[in-house]
Amino acid sequence: MYRPTATSQQCATSRPGPCPPGPANRHQESSIVHKIVINLLAILALAPLAATAVTPAPAPPSVAASGYLLIDIDSDRVLAAKNAEQRLEPASLTKIMTSYVLFREIASGSVKLSDEVLVSEKAWKTPGSRMFIEVNKRVTVEDLLRGMIIQSGNDASVALAEHVAGSEEAFANLMNDHARRLGLQDTHFVNATGLPDPNHYTTPHDIVLVTEATIREFPELYKLYAVKEFTFNDIRQHNRNNLLWRDDSVDGVKTGHTEAAGYCLVASAKREGMRLVSVVMGTASEKARLDESLSLLNYGFRFYETHRLYAVADRLSRTRVWMGENEEVSLGLAKDLYVTIPRRQYDRLNARTDVQSQLQAPLSKGQKVGEVVVELDGEVITRQPLVALEDVPEGGIWRQAVDTVLMMLE
Repeated sequence: MYRPTATSQQCATSRPGPCPPGPANRHQESSIVHKIVINLLAILALAPLAATAVTPAPAPPSVAASGYLLIDIDSDRVLAAKNAEQRLEPASLTKIMTSYVLFREIASGSVKLSDEVLVSEKAWKTPGSRMFIEVNKRVTVEDLLRGMIIQSGNDASVALAEHVAGSEEAFANLMNDHARRLGLQDTHFVNATGLPDPNHYTTPHDIVLVTEATIREFPELYKLYAVKEFTFNDIRQHNRNNLLWRDDSVDGVKTGHTEAAGYCLVASAKREGMRLVSVVMGTASEKARLDESLSLLNYGFRFYETHRLYAVADRLSRTRVWMGENEEVSLGLAKDLYVTIPRRQYDRLNARTDVQSQLQAPLSKGQKVGEVVVELDGEVITRQPLVALEDVPEGGIWRQAVDTVLMMLE
């Protein structure tokens, strides 16, 4: 604040009363103007710093779809959503689960990529998109997977389902078993293709779960989703996910379309170590599903960043254990802890560990004993289980007797 000096406050004459116009008053006006200029410059200089200090992410873009979801699959942070829990027809997004079941069978050794599948008449006659397999001809599992994932072949989907489970109906039961195991609470499958049926449905949230499981569990097989074209029977077809051409960071996953479902797309992209998955269901056109998906992905990457705060092997703390062979136990996490936050707010994070009071042996490695709480500006953004990193067997009689007394005194 400007404080007049003694000189500027004094009159040119020594008589009491208001100062008449003169040099002293002109000096006062000059000082005030000088101070105002300095203050304005200071405000202007600080303005960018203030803007940098707190930069909340803007609202997500408007998306013309029946339902959509944008999520970081490492932190499970939802960045944008509409009707994410609403049951919708998935069309060929179904094939994400079909391929997931195949990937599980391959990983277990029950099915091999080199297996030859005899094409049934049912598979050959299945309507919709096709890879153009021929009845009573043998095709390898690998080629059928490429035909299903890249070309969205319904014929390939049915052939694979029959190879794994004997019939498409039995395979659909397998799909539902895996859906329950993965926590898909609003999903039910009746076929391997996504052809319309009143009892065939999923949600944007549920389809993200199976996509995430595919990426995590089968990173090598997931690469099939990034292949841009496939030739079978001398017929070359391009991947229907045109985002693979529009954005180099996109590496999957699947399109879908029926009259009832509209145009659907699940897309996954990775930029600077941050992986986002977007789902749009029920858009109006092929172009719309691409534009809306890219709009969501660009929003997420532009305004958010993901950090791994702690790794699964990190020892976060040690705490007292009563009644055990050891007096202390190391504590950590059962899985890596990621957070997704608005950009440039990393320094505003705070983490703490909350541990159960008077922890007693026996303890098993991996047993939950508390939680890690992460806050951004005082608001809790995630809680993760805090677990014992080693076993602590129960102590002998003498140890238990001593600890009983000490616990009473504590």
